[in-house]
Amino acid sequence: MTTRTRLLDPAVGGAMSALSKVAKQGLGDPALAELVVIRASQLNHCAFCLDMHLAIARRYGVSERQLDLLAAWEEAEDVFDERERAALALTEAVTVLTGGTSQASGSGGGFVPDEVYENAAKHFDEARLAHLIGLIVAINNWNRVMVGRRIPPGGYTP
Repeated sequence: MTTRTRLLDPAVGGAMSALSKVAKQGLGDPALAELVVIRASQLNHCAFCLDMHLAIARRYGVSERQLDLLAAWEEAEDVFDERERAALALTEAVTVLTGGTSQASGSGGGFVPDEVYENAAKHFDEARLAHLIGLIVAINNWNRVMVGRRIPPGGYTP
C-alpha cells in the first residue's frame, strides 16, 4: 500500500472536522453520537473509523454489550432504548439511501422512509434532529475519505 501523508486539502479536512464537532456537540449525547458513527462505519466498511470510534465509545461509557450487538441492533430490542433505535434506523436510512420512497415524486429508492424520519422526529427536537443528520452526513464523508484513501486501522491515538 502506498503511504498517504495528506488525506485532504487542509481547508476541506478542517471543514469536515468542524462539522463533526458541531454535530456531536449539538446532539448533546456523546455516547449516542458514537453509536451512530460506529453503525455508519460498519455499513461503510471503514476499519479506520471503526477502530477509532470504538475506542472513543468505550471512553464515553458505551457498554460492551451495545458495542457487541450494534450490527444487529434491530434484533437486540432490550439492548437499545427507543431513542437509540430511532437514531440507528435514521443512520442506516441516510447512509444507505436505497430503501425508501418519496410520496412527492412517487419513485422508489433513494429516500429516507417517512416512518423512519417521523420516528426520529418523535425522539429528537428539531435542532437535535438536524445535528443528528449532520453527524450522519459527517461520518459518511469521513468513511468515504478513509476507505477511498485505503487508510488502515491503528492510526488513531486518543
